[in-house]
Amino acid sequence: MLLSRDRILTTHVGSLPRNQRLTDLLIRREDGEAIDATALAGEFDRSVTEIVRHQVDAGIDVGNDGEQQRVGFQTYIPERMAGFGGVSKRKIARDYAETPELIAMFLQRFPHRAKITNTPQAIAELKYTDTSQIDDEIARFKRCVPRDAFAETFMTAPSPGIVATTMVNAFYDSHEAYLMTIARELRTEYRAIHDAGLILQIDAPDLAMERTMTFQDLPESEFLKVAEIHVAAINAALDGIPRDRVRLHCCFGNWEGPHTHDIALGSILPLLYRANTGALTLEFANPRHQHEYEALAANRLPDHMVLLPGVIDTTTNFVEHPQVVAKRIREAVAAVGDRERVIASTDCGFGTFTGREWVIAPIVWQKLAALREGADIASRALWG
Repeated sequence: MLLSRDRILTTHVGSLPRNQRLTDLLIRREDGEAIDATALAGEFDRSVTEIVRHQVDAGIDVGNDGEQQRVGFQTYIPERMAGFGGVSKRKIARDYAETPELIAMFLQRFPHRAKITNTPQAIAELKYTDTSQIDDEIARFKRCVPRDAFAETFMTAPSPGIVATTMVNAFYDSHEAYLMTIARELRTEYRAIHDAGLILQIDAPDLAMERTMTFQDLPESEFLKVAEIHVAAINAALDGIPRDRVRLHCCFGNWEGPHTHDIALGSILPLLYRANTGALTLEFANPRHQHEYEALAANRLPDHMVLLPGVIDTTTNFVEHPQVVAKRIREAVAAVGDRERVIASTDCGFGTFTGREWVIAPIVWQKLAALREGADIASRALWG
């Protein structure tokens, strides 16, 4: 895992906006339509090449393929794993249940989007059957990245817990049995990313967001017991992968909403520290969580971990002033107590689901440029 040795490095959480042509192809493929493989491969090549260029132009140090080849950060899994079918009946977040006007706005704003709450469910024994897509993803990314474009590269994969809570269980005897089966099968994808020499990022919003979704009816103490099992599943899936080659992303749900029922960061930090990972990427830029550096001060980051604080919001088209970014970075450094163990990042992805991008692409690139400029300002203050 890289450290910010002589300046604050920059990265982002993973997904970046897809162009309209790719959006259409991915949604049609998810809906079961036959898509010309050559046309799709050509669009993947163009999109990944362009997304790499945008990151390089913005000054990103640790980059990826922008998840251009996936329809959603976790909802692509049924394309690679047998045992899914039908339609999940996933609970909606309390934000939306209490303010149905948000749902109406959501449907109006994103009429042509990938599946989010209506994904397939588990109806049979799960088995990771098709490694061709992850192999192609890795090969394409490596092919599209110019030499020395990034100081380090990463690729994302979903946690067992977010797969289990998105593609709901209609087959296994218990949630834990379902979860551990997913962990066993996801190990194939985790190993492929690691063996390719890429940093593996585990996307685990289940460790925070699911407090307001699947487990919204549980008291917090019971949710934390569930989250503990989810962390154990992550660690089981990571068996054999050194923790310094893994970073863990946890968030409260990447949507523009009140977030008034989000669990406090301080409640889950001790659990996050148990994950066998070398870095944590957490939200600190959205208005509901900007104060939570205090939780880091009270629950000190373990010495082996690097913090990737979100200093750029991913749900608003405001472009953060670089001075604001620099201030947020300095707050993170103060909370960690070590400037080298902070890499500036975004709160979440900018293209979490195909066709549901809160921030338009031209502004995403401006935000990433502001991230770089703010990191440079903070570096001058921290290194002199």
